[in-house]
Amino acid sequence: MKKLYLLLFIPFHLFAQIPDYYLGIDFTKTGSELEAELSALVIATHSYELIYTPEVWDALLQTDLDPENSENILLIYGFDDASENPMDQRTRDKDESCHSSNCNGKWVREHVYPKSLGNPNLGTTGPGSDAHHIRAIDSQKNNSRSNRRFSDGEGDSHIDSYGLFYPGDEWKGDVARMMMYMSIRYLERTPANVVGSGSNTYHPDMPDIFLEWNAEDPPSEVEFVRNIVLEEMQGNRNPFIDNPYLATRIWGGPEAENLWPNMELEEVQAIKTEVFPNPTDSMLSIQSNKEIESVSLYTFSGKMIFCQSKLRNDSLDLSLLPEGNYILLVNYENNLRDSIKIIVKK
Repeated sequence: MKKLYLLLFIPFHLFAQIPDYYLGIDFTKTGSELEAELSALVIATHSYELIYTPEVWDALLQTDLDPENSENILLIYGFDDASENPMDQRTRDKDESCHSSNCNGKWVREHVYPKSLGNPNLGTTGPGSDAHHIRAIDSQKNNSRSNRRFSDGEGDSHIDSYGLFYPGDEWKGDVARMMMYMSIRYLERTPANVVGSGSNTYHPDMPDIFLEWNAEDPPSEVEFVRNIVLEEMQGNRNPFIDNPYLATRIWGGPEAENLWPNMELEEVQAIKTEVFPNPTDSMLSIQSNKEIESVSLYTFSGKMIFCQSKLRNDSLDLSLLPEGNYILLVNYENNLRDSIKIIVKK
């Protein structure tokens, strides 16, 4: 808990540096190529799956605290603590969580990407326990939002005349970046179009509202802190919190703020690693301009297949693997890493 409180007072401009987490990502790429690299990274680095109960509860007590009062927890979609209606309130005593059926006036867990909209249902493991899209919420507000898709609007959170849900001016950017994360982390299981309504003027895979909200409501300091704490817990980050401009680079739309103005400079690309042949049916050769300490191979669901500390003849034998797509995580000295999509074809 002390670690979180210290982070809350870090000057905002310090977050403008590209975290080491992204070393190896080629930011000269755009569109689907950049999307694929970031997807590979967040999948491969998701090294620990939180247990829905109790670990997600414990995570929210660190990630969703009110920076103005650490005894309170922030309630997503909330907007007015002076309201007598608990559904409107923005904060709640952190100890007033509910673990039973009668939860009025208490807070529970909100799957911002509703479980029932996943393909299949997200459940309470994997994407269903990923705290990057689970937030504290008033119990009645949680029931009111239910699995309603998001729609555009203005003002405070509300259900519109079509039965869709506007998250509120304060929260719309948070929602957009969570949905973008879910899109690249779980791919076809959590497409953004299923949870967002309206047009796809800018890109067929990303609703306009999410790209617009991302630009109109930049990441808050709370989001930045949340990202850092969850990296400690889960191993991965939400790239669109670290730099909302990445969404513009991938899907287009209104230009979001670029927090890394030097991201395309050649000197940023500190790691150059090549793998070949890719696709492969057996042996995979690896060459890098940095000394490799270890490599790990993951499935696209985040399951580790193996970790190897030393490479023999700079190659890996993948002949026993079934056909499919994999993530190769390459670890270098000084905690640097790279992630590469590997295709095995027989």
